[in-house]
This record gives sequence, C-alpha cells and structure tokens, in this order.
Amino acid sequence: MGHSDRIVIADGNFPAESMGKNAIVIRCDGHGVPELLDAILQLFPLDTYVEKPAILMEVMKGDNAKTPIWDTYKEIIKKYDTRGDKVVGTIDRFDFYEEAKKAYAIIATSEKAIYANIMLQKGVI
Repeated sequence: MGHSDRIVIADGNFPAESMGKNAIVIRCDGHGVPELLDAILQLFPLDTYVEKPAILMEVMKGDNAKTPIWDTYKEIIKKYDTRGDKVVGTIDRFDFYEEAKKAYAIIATSEKAIYANIMLQKGVI
C-alpha cells in the first residue's frame, strides 16, 4: 500500500467479497475489528494530509442502533495518533460502500457489532 491508499476493516455483515471485486480481500474469520485495528495501527500511520483519515459508516435513520464499538475505536486510535479522535469521521452508508469499492484491501472479520466498519487512509511511513 502507498500513501493515501485505503483499507477497510469490515464487520461480519459487510459484503466484503462483492465490494472488494477490485481489491485484495483478506479473510480474518474468527477475529473482531478492535483487535485488528490495534494491530494494524502499530505499523500503519494515518494520513496527516486529510482531516479525517478514519471513516465510520453512519447509522441509517430509523435504525436506532447503538455504536459503543466506535468509542473503542477512538481509544485505540488515540494510542497511535497524536490528533486523537479528531481524525475519525462518518459518511453515509451508501457513500461508504462506494468508497470501499476503491479500497486497496478489505479485511473481512467476524465482528458482531453493527455499524462496526472502519476505513483507514494510510499516511507516510
């Protein structure tokens, strides 16, 4: 991966194979998103040239879904990026899908939390 390439760490409901037709799809069945996010960020700096290099999928209106896993993500990101949770943004579900189609890689997990997908934009090593 190069600077500005994106990687998606997808929950168990994400259509990784169909979204990743032009990407590398990595199967991490049996693993959750937080453990992989923590491992990846140890080696993967977030892009400093964009305001929000970590993107979450917004909850659809009417879903009334709770997303406590987002707090976990923000705590993990704070460990590796001095900007803290300011680097985390959200985009509409269908916009997230369109951006995921352009990702370098999609990691498919068994994460059971809903709206647990996160897209990371790589910075410079």
